[in-house]
This record gives sequence, structure tokens and C-alpha cells, in this order.
Amino acid sequence: MDIKSFQRALAQIAEARGISPESIIETIEAALATAYKKDYGQKGQKIKAKFNQVSGDGQFWQLKLVVDESMLYTPEEIEELKAQKLVPAEDFDRLQEGQEAPKKVVFNPEKHIMIDEARKKNPDIKLGEELEIPLVSKQDYGRIAAQTAKQVILQKIREAEKGVIAAEYKSKEGEIISGIIQRIEGSTVLVDIGKTLGILNREEHIPGEFYKQGQRLKFYIVKVEDTPKGSAVLLSRAYPKLVSRLFELEVPEIASGIVVIKSIAREPGYRTKMAVASTEERIDPIGSCVGQRGTRIMAVINELGGEKIDVIAWNEDPEKFIGNSLSPAKIAAVKIQENNSATVFVPEDQLSLAIGKEGRNVRLAAQLTGWKIDIKTADKPKAAEGEEAKEASEAQPRSESMDSTTGEKPLGRSQTGEAKKKRAKKVKEEESASAEASVDEGTPSEESPAEETSVEEKPAEEKSAE
Repeated sequence: MDIKSFQRALAQIAEARGISPESIIETIEAALATAYKKDYGQKGQKIKAKFNQVSGDGQFWQLKLVVDESMLYTPEEIEELKAQKLVPAEDFDRLQEGQEAPKKVVFNPEKHIMIDEARKKNPDIKLGEELEIPLVSKQDYGRIAAQTAKQVILQKIREAEKGVIAAEYKSKEGEIISGIIQRIEGSTVLVDIGKTLGILNREEHIPGEFYKQGQRLKFYIVKVEDTPKGSAVLLSRAYPKLVSRLFELEVPEIASGIVVIKSIAREPGYRTKMAVASTEERIDPIGSCVGQRGTRIMAVINELGGEKIDVIAWNEDPEKFIGNSLSPAKIAAVKIQENNSATVFVPEDQLSLAIGKEGRNVRLAAQLTGWKIDIKTADKPKAAEGEEAKEASEAQPRSESMDSTTGEKPLGRSQTGEAKKKRAKKVKEEESASAEASVDEGTPSEESPAEETSVEEKPAEEKSAE
């Protein structure tokens, strides 16, 4: 064997798969033990191999469990177990999930050795330990044994690789990761996140969001789950902490701890409310999250497909915090009650805004604050209503236009009955006076020779006067 080539190949596999060289050596030793047992061993034997990286040689041992009479089933106990259809476990390898370790075993000379005989070979051996019996090393193996060893190596390397990947992503639980959608199987989306595929189940989708192959998105790593097929990385797009992690990427003040996200409430695809506070007085927490001209918050909104985000100022005073949580509605007053509930009074024109579409705004505010919120309209005092009515009556005539015919202000609703009567009487007198003037004076026409008659009759009058 070319040791240098073997070592180069070993280092290359370790780097490509992300596995330690020691794990690969253990895999090779397991494959050698399997091949030795296939060609030279007996059924039921447990073989151990040791590979020498310098010389390329292998050493082999047979392992036997040291037992005594108290650890063995008697023939009567075996018959009783068979009658109850309970097969005694011969070794720990046959244990099923949830099955307890057997207190006794069925003696097999290929697997077990009595303690008296074992101490002849190793005086320091104890009950329950394994005795290593050296075997003759072999160099030649058949085709079947070699193929079996190859399959063992590939399987062990895959298992080691999956273990490394599971440990790596296990440490990333609660973080976000960028991935490319590889394929869609029904309602399950498989995402390429680097060394493995992440699973995005239906309940973790954003409602109304459509996914297509090759699309790059950010996902929240919920957990790494062990399955019969190996470890599965479960992803989410609907988890509330996805929003907070996205803000950590976009807002340096949150990443450094100057601005703290106190609580967050989210209905995926519709709206998110996030309460923030600053550890330094000179830092505005809301302004830091929004960014200049809204660049920071818009980056998060675009990543979430246009989902609305309300950034709320957190306050230790429950009344102020509850009032802030109902933003953008304007609050008149907040009354704290027992059993962690509060009544919020809002103007009538702000009621629908405070409740929100389908009650979403008040529901998210309750989740954000942890208080049960009841919204009511604020009743206006009678004194205030009277002042508003007076101001309206005074302001209304000033806003009306002048009458173009009379040059006076038109009648308004705020005038009393007497004022209306006087006004009507005055208008009537002016109309009658204008009518009489028109009758007395008449309207001269083009055909009337009034002016000519007066000119012609003037000499006659002079004559009569003479």
C-alpha cells in the first residue's frame, strides 16, 4: 500500500466531507473487521480491528463478554420465556427502542466467556467487561468481503457526515439563514441551505406567499429534529423571531445591544407590532429601527413580502405602553382594571382604527403588552358640547358669501325667528318701493316721442305766456 497516497486521500475526504481524520480511521477499522468476519470469522463473533497508518497493516481481536452463572438464563427460564413468546435478548445490540437492558443473557461461546476462564488470560478482568482475544491477521480477502467493506465505509462516512451537519445546525437554532428553494413537494418546500436541505412545512409558510424554484429567501431555523432517515433541519417563515433577527441584520443599534426589542407580536403576512427601548437616552429607538427615509424598515418589509410593521415605544407605565401599542389610533384615556385588563377610551372617529381590520390591531396590541384590552368610545362632556356648538354658530355666518343683489349676508340657521321676520319685512319693503318707482317713472321706449314732444310744445307755451 502506498501510505503517502493513502494519507493524501484521507486528508482530502476529511476536508471535503467536514469529518475529522480520526472518524475516517474508525470507519476503515470497522470495514476491516466486517471483511475479516465475512471471510475468516464465525457467526455471532464480535471482531475488533486496529489499522496502522504508518505500515498499512491491520490487527484483529475477538471480543467476548465476561459473565458468571448469575448473569445467565437457566434452561427452565428459557423455556418459560419461549412459552410466553418472549425471546430473551442475547446481547445489547438487539435492544429495541424503550426496551430495558437485560439482567441475564443466553450463553453463546462466540460472544461470552465465563469469568474463571477469562481470568486465566487476564487476571485483572472484571464482570461485564470485554476480553480481547488476539486473532491471526489476514491480507487476502475475497470479492464479497471487499465489497462489503466498501459499503461499510460509505455508510459510516455518510453517518459521520450527517452527525457533523446535525451538530453544526443544532448550534444555529434560533438564527436566520439564507437559502435557495430547490423543489416543492405538495405543501412542503425543500430549501438548499448549504450542506443539507432544510424543510419548510405548510404551517410555517407566510399566508398568501408563493414560492418558486430557484428563489432565494431568508428562513428562521426552528430546530434540528432526529428522524429515522437522519437529522432534519426545520425552517420557518412565519415565526415571530424572524422579524427580530431581520432587524438585527439591518439595524446596528439592535445588534450591538443599544436598542433592545422588548416584545413582538405577529400575524404572518398581515401585520407585526414590535416594542423597542433604548439603553441610552441620546438614541431614539424608533428612529433607529426606521432608518433614514425608512430604508431600514423597508428592507425588512420587502423581505417579508410587504407585511406591515409597527414599531412601538416600550414604556414601564402600563397605561402609556397600552396607549402606544394601539398605534396608529389616537387614544383619549386608558383605565387599568383588575385581572390584568385595561379599558381604552378613544374618540368615535378613531374607534375603527383602534380595532383594526378584523380586530387585528387590538389583538396584536393585547399580545404585545400581555394585557386584556377593551376599547370604548370616549363620551364628550356637556360643557364641551355647548362650547363647540357656540363656536360653530359663530363661525358659520363668517364662512358664508355675501348676497350679490342686496349686498347683505344671506339668512343663516343660527339666526332667531324675530331676526328672520325683520329681515323678510325689510326685503319686502324694498321690493314694494322699487315696484312703485318703476310704475311712476315708467320705462321709455324707442318708439315714444317724449323728448320731441317736449321740444315742440315749448314754443306754444311761450306764446301762451306772452
